[in-house]
Parts: sequence; C-alpha cells; structure tokens
Amino acid sequence: MKSIKQILRRPRKHWVGDGFNVFPVFADKAFTAELSPFIMFDYAAPKHFPGHEGKPKGVGQHPHRGFETVTIAFQGEVEHGDNQGNKGVIGEGDVQWMTAARGIVHQEFHSKEFSRAGGTFEMCQLWVNLPKKHKMDPPRYQPILKDQIAVAPLVVEGGGAAAEGAGNVRVIAGEFSGVKGPAKTFTQVDMWDITIDDVGSDYTFDTVEGNNVIVFVRSGSISVQGKTMGGQDVAIMERSGTKLVISAAEPSKVLVLAGEPIDEPIAARGPFVMNTMDEIIQANEDYHSGRF
Repeated sequence: MKSIKQILRRPRKHWVGDGFNVFPVFADKAFTAELSPFIMFDYAAPKHFPGHEGKPKGVGQHPHRGFETVTIAFQGEVEHGDNQGNKGVIGEGDVQWMTAARGIVHQEFHSKEFSRAGGTFEMCQLWVNLPKKHKMDPPRYQPILKDQIAVAPLVVEGGGAAAEGAGNVRVIAGEFSGVKGPAKTFTQVDMWDITIDDVGSDYTFDTVEGNNVIVFVRSGSISVQGKTMGGQDVAIMERSGTKLVISAAEPSKVLVLAGEPIDEPIAARGPFVMNTMDEIIQANEDYHSGRF
C-alpha cells in the first residue's frame, strides 16, 4: 500500500488571460522534484461564460521551451494554434498533448463556436517535464480525440472488474488494468481520468514502484487510503509502495497522475523549464531573437 505524504487543500483561484479561471493545484509544490515529472497543474472548475460576439476569451501568443503541456477539455471547447502550423479545437473528453521541447509559440482561446453560443467551461492543463536529453528535440503536437481514449472498468479489491455502472477509467497515457492510453510520452507516465458512480465500494489502482503519484479530486468526495478528500483537494503519495485504494462518498471525478521521477535539476522561469539558469537566459535570448 502506498501511504499519503501530504494532502493539499483547495487553493484560491486566479485568472490566466481572460478565459481561464483556474485553481493552481500544486500551489507552492509546483516546479519541484517532489512531483516530477509533473511540474505545474491548473484546473478550471465548471464556470458559465455567456455567449458574445467578437474576440474569443483566452491567452494570446506566448512561448514555451523544455517541457510538455497537456490540456484536457471536460466541458466547453479550447482552440489552439502555434507557429509550427498546428491548429485545432478540442471539446468534451478530448486531449491536446503539446511537446514544446526546443521551442514553440502558441495561443489558446475558447473556440469561436463556444464563444458565440456560451456555456459551461471546464478544463485542466498539466505541465510535464522533459529529461535533459529531450529538452531540445523538435516540437511535437498530439491531438487526442475522445473516441481514441480507451476506457477500462474500475477494479475491485481482489483484482476483478467492477460491475457495469460502477464507473470507469479513461486511460489517457500509460496503462491501467491492461488497457493502454494513446499518448506518446518521453518517460513513463500514467494519466487516468476516473469516474466513480458506485458509492461506498473500495476500488484499487496499481501504480509502478518508485513513481510519484498524485490524486486530484475534480468533483465529489472520496477516501484515499482512508483519508477524506473533497473537490479540488490533491493527495501527494510517498514513492514507496504501489497500491491505492479509493472509495467515493458520492459520485466523484478523479484524476490520478503517476510517473517516473526525472532526477535532474529544475530551473523554471515563466514559460521556460530547463536544467540551469544559463539555459533559461538562452531561451529568453532565442525567443526574443526570433529563433523559436
């Protein structure tokens, strides 16, 4: 059994641009080796945006280097464009996995259709670090549609599949109970989007020994290793052990993030995540000189 190292309670929200009102889930743990390979996590809880004409809300052009951004759309639509020619809209259940690597300039807005019609918007964005040997690789873009994401049943104590209607696990990256996710990763990463509809039953989740494992409650109320957590709480697990036991006190949505730690220094400033401050300075010079 894994044990809980720390539970971080729901932080205060802030705006990113004018379109994303987010909880900085990792708070002061962001950009630390304690959570590697995950380095930042913003969650935009469900929020209604009225329809309007004119420019969509969001964030204009900005650079990244040295890591990957993973955007999961739960409700609403996000429209992406970058200087590599990648463009697209992700909607409910879709994922955008963008590898900035040596440098990319992109923008993120509510889609034109969502902006015009309005509606409820819910999403999250994770930053996943890259090892030094891949930080200067060419950029890469993976649009992963809902239908491409394999779904596995929950697993009850003892290893059997849960009854139909109990909930499920969408495997975005890595593997759960023999089901593999579509995302291509540079290091070992498991990313599970979990729905638990059956209240009171214990469900088990096996992770890789030595992984950093993070449990985030999107909505509802759950128990992790016997500790109660509510909406937007996050549990950071100890690295030793492999097994999580989760039960729900009400229908709940949970994200489990697990991955092999990257045992390298982290230097982060704004949109750049490298290994040294000299590399951060170089990234700034490259960006402002038009070399992205």
